[in-house]
Amino acid sequence: MTFTEPNAPKLPSLNVIKYGVYAIIAFIVLSVLSSTTFLTIEPGKAGVLFRRFSGGIDKNKIYQPGFHVVAPWNKMYIYETRVKEGVEKMEVLSKNGLTIVVELSYRFLPQVERLGYLHETVGPEYTQRIIIPEIRSATREVIGKYLPEELYSTKRETIQVEIFNRTSENVSKKNLTLDAILIREVALPPKLKEAIEQKLGEEQLAFQYEFKLDRERKEAERKIIEAKAKAEANRILNASLTENILKDKGIEATLTLANSPNSKVVIIGEGKGGLPIILGGN
Repeated sequence: MTFTEPNAPKLPSLNVIKYGVYAIIAFIVLSVLSSTTFLTIEPGKAGVLFRRFSGGIDKNKIYQPGFHVVAPWNKMYIYETRVKEGVEKMEVLSKNGLTIVVELSYRFLPQVERLGYLHETVGPEYTQRIIIPEIRSATREVIGKYLPEELYSTKRETIQVEIFNRTSENVSKKNLTLDAILIREVALPPKLKEAIEQKLGEEQLAFQYEFKLDRERKEAERKIIEAKAKAEANRILNASLTENILKDKGIEATLTLANSPNSKVVIIGEGKGGLPIILGGN
């Protein structure tokens, strides 16, 4: 005779265990596929696809913002395509060997149509690998040709443009675009800064004094020219006023007065120049 325990727990059936394993595997597969197969590229970004079994990086196709389906064995690399900004502060030597601290701000972005080539040759770390080293090299090379006072005042914009042109030319070869470089601050040794500011102040005063002298010289020249013009006009007028012309003008004036409605007394006789004498009148 066989005896069984009345309250012994029942073991789950093999079918239940099998379906549970299937469910876990399906969940894992869906999780993997959802993160690698279905992806969305956000605005301001673009993608480069790496095909694991068919040619590597697809350099001729750039994936634009939106929804994309990617085979799970491939990988999409996402790049920021908006303009980025950075700040760099460095010590450089001027033409006369003095140390100057320069702070630059710069704006840059990748060339979207060349993202595949950028990813192949440089990768996502292009700021540290390309942008910053090129800016540092160009800044040292350009500022090394100028004196501190030129950087501090008169040549600042020229130096800024030179640094931009050199850096832009070099980074463009690496499939990057430099948008701008601006010199934010120039820090000189205190004594040198004070000497430069004093020199600039003296130059400004000298310029103002020279401007005032130049203005006074021009005013004196104007008066001389005006006086010469008046003298020449009087000379020409005196030369043209002969005795006959004066008599003719006197006769014309006498006739005009005689015909006017105002009362007057006309004395016929020899006045100065042989003209009548007119007395009285209202």
